[in-house]
Amino acid sequence: MAYNVTLIPGDGIGPEVTEATHGSAPKYAGQNRVNPMAMMLSGVMMLRHLGETRDADRLENAIAGVIAEGRDVTYDLKPNATDAPPVGTSQVADAVIEKLTESNRLTV
Repeated sequence: MAYNVTLIPGDGIGPEVTEATHGSAPKYAGQNRVNPMAMMLSGVMMLRHLGETRDADRLENAIAGVIAEGRDVTYDLKPNATDAPPVGTSQVADAVIEKLTESNRLTV
């Protein structure tokens, strides 16, 4: 199975607990074009480390849902040029938040 390096989270113990394994991509700062999902998945790892399993599962499922739909993802997750155009970093975050909101409505 091949993994997209932009989705690999990282976890560590110390002052900086979690980070994306590929780094922060400072050359793209302010361009709204990088995939934020590795950092979000690092947040999932942090939540699990803190014992917040339910919230970790909700966030992970929201991210997986956005990826599965394939609509609101960055260019690195668009395998075909004929797919809908890629979105930016903030649109990915908005899509994940929307999934979290939907899952919250379902569990209330």
